[in-house]
Amino acid sequence: MLNRRAMLLSTGAAAATALARPALAAGDPALSALFDTLFEDGLQRRPESATQLGLDKGARAPLKARLNDGSAGGRAAARVQTEDELRRLTAIDRSALSRVDRLNLDTVIYTRQSQAALQAFDFGGSAFGPSTYVISQLTGVYQSVPDFLDTKHTVATAEDADAYLARLSAFGEQLDADTDRQAHDAGLGIAPPDFILDLTLDQMTKTRAPADKALVVTSIARRAAEKGLGERYGREAATIYNERVLPALERQLAATQALRVHAVHDAGIWRFKDGPAFYEAALHATTTTRLSPKEVHRIGLEQGREISARLDGLLKAQGLTRGSVAARIKGLYGDRKQQFPNTDAGKSDILAFCNARLAAIKPQLPRFFHRVPPYQFEVRRVPLQTEAGAPSAFSQGPALDGSRPGIVYINLHDSAEWPRFSLSSVIFHEGLPGHQLEGGLALSNADLPLIRKNTSFSGYGEGWALYAEQLADELGMYEDDPLSRIGYLKFQLFRANRMVADTGIHHLRWSRERAIAQFVDSEGEAPGFAAREVERYCAQPGQACSYKLGHTTIVNLRARAKKALGQRFEIRDFHEAILGCGRVPLDILDQVGDAWIAARKA
Repeated sequence: MLNRRAMLLSTGAAAATALARPALAAGDPALSALFDTLFEDGLQRRPESATQLGLDKGARAPLKARLNDGSAGGRAAARVQTEDELRRLTAIDRSALSRVDRLNLDTVIYTRQSQAALQAFDFGGSAFGPSTYVISQLTGVYQSVPDFLDTKHTVATAEDADAYLARLSAFGEQLDADTDRQAHDAGLGIAPPDFILDLTLDQMTKTRAPADKALVVTSIARRAAEKGLGERYGREAATIYNERVLPALERQLAATQALRVHAVHDAGIWRFKDGPAFYEAALHATTTTRLSPKEVHRIGLEQGREISARLDGLLKAQGLTRGSVAARIKGLYGDRKQQFPNTDAGKSDILAFCNARLAAIKPQLPRFFHRVPPYQFEVRRVPLQTEAGAPSAFSQGPALDGSRPGIVYINLHDSAEWPRFSLSSVIFHEGLPGHQLEGGLALSNADLPLIRKNTSFSGYGEGWALYAEQLADELGMYEDDPLSRIGYLKFQLFRANRMVADTGIHHLRWSRERAIAQFVDSEGEAPGFAAREVERYCAQPGQACSYKLGHTTIVNLRARAKKALGQRFEIRDFHEAILGCGRVPLDILDQVGDAWIAARKA
């Protein structure tokens, strides 16, 4: 195992050299070859990622007919592979590498160490981060694969359609693997609380539709017909669905209903034997810091008080002087002028508004960035069958070759949760200059090895996206609508409250209801929105804390740079320093930034 302090110090030096010039030095051939091998091994183990990146072509075309292996054997193989990769990576003589290669090596090692720490727990699954539960409203193939096949698996040729049918057949096996894993975890005493199971059963029931209404059937039938491939694929998909997928769904539904009979209402994972240890590991993996739950909780409370004070001033400037900050924000939610109708037409208007905001900020980006990603981006609605349990908004990156756009998903379960003043900052966070800019620059960065293009860290990515909301303010994107600046700060407060609620649930033993009250009482959050968020933290511990911690790291780094460099500070150069090194853990990013400052001062 590497000495962590030595790793971080050398990484900072690597960044200083790398970011002081426009292009990175060529990689060490042996290290580059190892990275390529590990990347290809990862695609073989996770063929869905090959499709996500648009790499399921040519020699990799067979991957398009496969799904990820979530069976007990597949999980065991993944643990062995992680151990082997760590052994090979840590055996490299770091002293012989360039500074840039050390940065790449240290970042890749960090990912494998985080994986190993989580794989040591013989339970759980994953969604946007580690989860205690293999099946929940956010985890499980029952809810992820239908959307993946519909939106990520392209159908342009008969070979594509054949590969779709092969994946559809494998979907039934995946469902049974999840069901078996759920039973294994329940045998260890690990099962979701009652409200998580209720959401899961609702979504599962909607997924269990007749073949002529099932998304996995209608998607291939429609797209194959559009490409002139005839009706055969629709018929064969219906047969596979009825014979393999639907029975597996029925088995999973019955097993989940059986769990619900004895479910408890306790929200946190403190109630499990290894729950506290898993929470610490999940918190460290997602925030990429070594902060304890107690420290994270304190930071959330402190920043919440500071943001509330700023909101108070902005609300007063709009003539909103009576009541608490939460009460005044709640009043804005009730303002009819801010509301979109909770109808199909109203929801279409929300999507149009969001796409317009995305288009409006794009020409402003060169003011703050040397590079803008070459991809297309758009806003879509969360699929109807999963919106009841899905996050309020999230982002999915484009294909590496640009063949599929980057997508911002917004949950339109209830239009009342999205008043007009709240939407702009969300789109800037999920789209530009947030996730889609940061992720697009990583994917299009020719100086990064593929293994790093495909690596993400929640602390870095979510921290950048929250910082992007601040940049939108600095670009003047809220000037034409002062209430949208209140919306921006309201969501900053929301991210501070996430740290409070997440640690409250899993460390301080808060109930679901107590965590919901944190949002409603301190920021006037819509109860339904708050409930869905809290239920997300219950299923996916730790990840919600990464946003404000990442934002704080970047803001503090920028303040240090401005103080040290004075008039030599240039915002585009700073952003290139943060983005040009690729995605890194926060504890490495701090070192990267400080080394960049030192190099600029020299």
